[in-house]
Amino acid sequence: MSDIAVDLVVLGGGSGGYSAALRASQLGMSVALVEKDKVGGTCLHVGCIPTKALLHAAEVADNARDAAKFGVAATLHGVDVAGVSAYRQGIIDSKFKGLQGLLKARGIQTIDGYGTLTSANTVQVGDTTITGKNVVLATGSYSKTIPGLEIGGRILTSEQALTLDYVPNKAIVLGGGVIGVEFSSVWRSWGSDVTIIEGLPRLVPNEDESVSKQFERAFRKRGIEFKTGVRFESATQDEHGVTVTLEGGETVTGDVLLVAIGRGAATANCGFENVGVTMDRGYVLTNERLQTNIPGVYAVGDIVPGLQLAHRGYQHGIFVAEEIAGLNPIVVSDINIPKVTYSEPEIASVGLSETKAKEQYGDAQIATYDYNLAGNGKSHILETSGSIKVIRVVDGPVVGVHMIGARVGELIGEAQMIVNWEAHPEDIAPHLHAHPTQNEALGEAFLALAGKPLHAM
Repeated sequence: MSDIAVDLVVLGGGSGGYSAALRASQLGMSVALVEKDKVGGTCLHVGCIPTKALLHAAEVADNARDAAKFGVAATLHGVDVAGVSAYRQGIIDSKFKGLQGLLKARGIQTIDGYGTLTSANTVQVGDTTITGKNVVLATGSYSKTIPGLEIGGRILTSEQALTLDYVPNKAIVLGGGVIGVEFSSVWRSWGSDVTIIEGLPRLVPNEDESVSKQFERAFRKRGIEFKTGVRFESATQDEHGVTVTLEGGETVTGDVLLVAIGRGAATANCGFENVGVTMDRGYVLTNERLQTNIPGVYAVGDIVPGLQLAHRGYQHGIFVAEEIAGLNPIVVSDINIPKVTYSEPEIASVGLSETKAKEQYGDAQIATYDYNLAGNGKSHILETSGSIKVIRVVDGPVVGVHMIGARVGELIGEAQMIVNWEAHPEDIAPHLHAHPTQNEALGEAFLALAGKPLHAM
């Protein structure tokens, strides 16, 4: 392949990279997108999409198991793991084909191969040099492990857990964050006994404390065991299973150990430091406009310190393309990017927790309302418990929304708009929600904070 010159070179074809490429193409730039594996990255192939396919299969299993309470005669005979895998892979393949077609239709040159940054405006892929007026670094992330804990056999990361060809009788999950609780939820729905080990004092520790407490109660009710505030010490495995030893000598045994302690920035051997890009523990440091210390070089997605979410990557990619085009896009802070945990129950949140809001504004300046989903007709029909918690500044805007319950992830769009547009509950209260929907629960919370509750005291 001959050398290539374009307006924009994007190194990495995951959520952040391909969104930058697509938006830049819309804005009239010529774009080269370099990807060493498959466009779509972690999210499409080993992250968001396949895990949610497993979670849907888990929901179907729960529905079949509990069908009698709704007057439906059904029996759960078991989980066909090969069938689930075919279902999961079919979704991935369809989305992958669609993304490839979209990139081609937009005139983006997709270059297969391992790319390295060799100067402020060049990326090398094999014998080909790609030169751009600007460069976007978007190399994504990888599953972290604990030093000395070797992945293999019965010790898995999420990538291996996705393709496990059996349902473990007993699973140990190291990490009570998003990845850990989602896999725990799947395996429990499929009949596994699950024990979660989390070093911090509570599960889903990045969520509002009240939500975390409700989540723990829900997992306990489902029969999912968890040990919080305890440290992992070591793990051994043999042909029969895995034994995990905790600080203090306590041991936990299981068929598999899922290591779900987070993701690291995939920046090693990419040439960034050789070119002089400022780094910190593998992450690329940028200003709020995602510019690195080198003019013309930007970074997006999981390699930028902060939330590691696919939609944050999309937002970053679009932002950078518009920034390069001189459109001066608005900056959305990480705190106002929505988060969803797709377990049973789901968690969805955006904005400040109650603790953070009081730290920022003072205790006396914060008002909250927690609407119990027991009062919501659709939630009752779905037989889900949970709540919608809204946090506002007194006589001011809504600064946080925190939800727990079945399907609450579908409500986060409205919550995001309210928080980011700094709406007051009084602005929202006149706009009653369709009945019966779970969206009504959001409306009820805003009505209450506006001083005129309808179905609440």
